[in-house]
Amino acid sequence: MARIFGFLCLLACAGLAIGLYLTRPTSVDAAQFDGLTANTENGALVFHAAGCASCHAAPNADSSDAPILSGGHKFPSDFGTFIAPNISPDPTLGIGGWTLIEFANAIQEGVSPDGKHYYPAFPYTAYAHMSAQDVVDLKAFMDGLPASDTPSAPHEVGFPFNIRRSLGGWKLLFAGKDYVLTDVDTPEIERGRYLVEALAHCGECHTPRNALGGLDRTSWLTGAALPGEGDVPGLTVNQLDWLPEDIAYYLDTGFTPDFDSAGGAMTHVVENMARLPESDRNAIATYLNLFP
Repeated sequence: MARIFGFLCLLACAGLAIGLYLTRPTSVDAAQFDGLTANTENGALVFHAAGCASCHAAPNADSSDAPILSGGHKFPSDFGTFIAPNISPDPTLGIGGWTLIEFANAIQEGVSPDGKHYYPAFPYTAYAHMSAQDVVDLKAFMDGLPASDTPSAPHEVGFPFNIRRSLGGWKLLFAGKDYVLTDVDTPEIERGRYLVEALAHCGECHTPRNALGGLDRTSWLTGAALPGEGDVPGLTVNQLDWLPEDIAYYLDTGFTPDFDSAGGAMTHVVENMARLPESDRNAIATYLNLFP
């Protein structure tokens, strides 16, 4: 019996060690940023395309080209309520003291500077596709925004979802870095894929999720139900009977082909998309037209 007990203890320890290894926080390859010089003008475009202010500006704040990213927005879910943190360049209560690698780890790996997993309410699974240059440019732009000394509020998440280490297992299941659209024939489609699947993270709202909160990539952009938001429409051709030029116009003005207007969270999306070049809105429309 003693031998059996000892063997079981050994197996348990081995299993724990393997589990801790597999769920460990990971880091980006720092070498990818070597020799890159920041371009804040492009950083502004990345910022707007990624919708950073939509989540992290103070609730009810006016739209601005230089928003104060003090956080505070609440995002209810089946796992608890997540509250957007202060990501202004304040060196103490914001992210102003972060290095480039710490910034990249946060947005691409979902890992905090102190080595903890972030919840995927922060769409790092999409941002993982961001190019190294865009990461550098985004940080440079955000470093120049106004600072806020508003403390970040803790998430309202109970047991067992408050066990951050378990998010390492979630990432193993759902944080793959493959694109949904694998066949890219033109630079415009490639740009559209980058905007939809990476920067604008459209799938985070417009794709249904499974019981564990992972995106059902087999039902990509077919619509979803969001707590607090209701039903989010599908964007496939069969569900959104719009021409590509209608989609591009909507992203610029907020007006549908029937002269209805964007409402709810989409008002922020339109504000962001309207700041991008016309070619980017056309690229998004071209990409969406590929999904029947």
